[in-house]
Amino acid sequence: MAQPEPWLRGTHTELHSLVRGVVHALELAREDVAAACAPLAGRDFYGRPGGIAPLAFHLRHIVRSLDRLLTYAQGRQLNPAQLEALRTELDPGAAKAALLAEFHSGMEDALRRVRAFAGADPEQPRAVGRRALPTTLGALLIHCADHTQRHAGQAVTTAKLLQTS
Repeated sequence: MAQPEPWLRGTHTELHSLVRGVVHALELAREDVAAACAPLAGRDFYGRPGGIAPLAFHLRHIVRSLDRLLTYAQGRQLNPAQLEALRTELDPGAAKAALLAEFHSGMEDALRRVRAFAGADPEQPRAVGRRALPTTLGALLIHCADHTQRHAGQAVTTAKLLQTS
C-alpha cells in the first residue's frame, strides 16, 4: 500500500500549522515530481507536447522561484545571481541528472528555510520585488506552497504526456 500524502503522516508536529502546511506541500511536490520524472529519458525533459513548457523549465522554476520568494520572506531583495537564474529557466541542454540534482537540492534548501520561520509572526510585513509590493510573511509562505503545487502539477502532467507520445 502506498504511503499517505505528507500532511496525513503525522510529521512536523513541532511546527506551527501554517509552516507545517507549507512543508507538507513542498514535500508532496518533491515526491510527485520525482516519481513522474523517474521513467523519463534525458531528452524528454525538453519535450514540448502541444507546445507547452518543457519539464526542465518546471523543475528549475519550482526551486528558483522558491529561492526568490523565500528571499523576500526573509526581508531581503534578490541578488544578481538570482536575477540571472531567473533569465535562464528555459535554457536547454542540462542533463537529466543535473536537472534532478538542482531540483532536489533546491527543495532541501527551501524546506530548511521554511522551517526557520517556525516561531515567526506570519503577520510581519514584507515587500516583494523592485516595486516593493506589500504582503506579509504568512502570505509569502502560503504562496510558496501554492506556486510550487501549481508547477508540480504541470510537471507531472507534462511527464505523463511525454510517456504517451
